[in-house]
Amino acid sequence: QVQLVESGGGLVQPGESLRLSCAASGFTFSDYGMRWYRQAPGKEREWVAFISSIGNTTLYGNSIKGRFTISRDNAKKTVYLQMNSLKPEDTAVYYCNVYYPLAGPARDYWGHGTQVTVSS
Repeated sequence: QVQLVESGGGLVQPGESLRLSCAASGFTFSDYGMRWYRQAPGKEREWVAFISSIGNTTLYGNSIKGRFTISRDNAKKTVYLQMNSLKPEDTAVYYCNVYYPLAGPARDYWGHGTQVTVSS
């Protein structure tokens, strides 16, 4: 079955960087676009970034544009989120997402999330 496992979160100071990873299994990873979302306490889940199946297209939410970079390694079945110049408002649980399968009834699959806290 589809599994997504995020890692790399932690506590950092404003201006610092983190790299999140999401290891995927249970589907043909290289066939699927992947997304990162985040959810801050008391707020709705927010889309952060998208990368196409072969990595040639990336899209970003306005709040993180220019600071975060999404990438993927299809050989390792892993998608990454490099987060630079972190701000306190980036504090959230970050989730990896895939909409699966390509054919037939599809739904969103989520990982368990990884906590990112930006605080001085």
